[in-house]
Amino acid sequence: MKNKLIPLVSTFAISLAVLTTYTFFSSPVESADQMPGQINKAMQSTGYMKPSADVLKKQLTPLQFNVTQNDATENPFKNEYWDNKKPGIYVDIVSGEPLFSSTDKFKSGTGWPSFTQPIQDVELVIKEDKLLFYTRVELRSKLADSHLGHVFNDGPAPTGKRYCINSASLRFVPKESLKTEGYDKYVSLFN
Repeated sequence: MKNKLIPLVSTFAISLAVLTTYTFFSSPVESADQMPGQINKAMQSTGYMKPSADVLKKQLTPLQFNVTQNDATENPFKNEYWDNKKPGIYVDIVSGEPLFSSTDKFKSGTGWPSFTQPIQDVELVIKEDKLLFYTRVELRSKLADSHLGHVFNDGPAPTGKRYCINSASLRFVPKESLKTEGYDKYVSLFN
């Protein structure tokens, strides 16, 4: 009886987690011009900008908007990049700021893109997330404040971290397009 309950409890926990994270929580979306000084200056100096909420609603799919702006979670195994094996980088779908490299991507079996670390020289915002029955560590992009996913301490070496990210918060830039799209700095990751 005990062994039969384990899959049932696991299925229930996963279903509850997905349902809970699909509940959308409103948060104000500001354009770069409305953001506080330091972040606004950083965005202007790098060229990565966060469009207004009205523009985002037109540019993003409803799922992309809900994930990045309302902290939603997409379905596992039914998203664009969970099984992407191509070399390149992943950038914030909202601002274009670089986030992760395929050189740090690994197969986690979770159904979401997973990485051992952010791309070089990138800082992510870490927040405590208590939406479920336990505390998780939420990841947000620094400049656009996009909800990306969560980080866990069950990843492989060398970091032991698993950055579990929603495909809907990402745009993939293949290695052959890095220069033409202005990401020259990251070409050396693939030499």
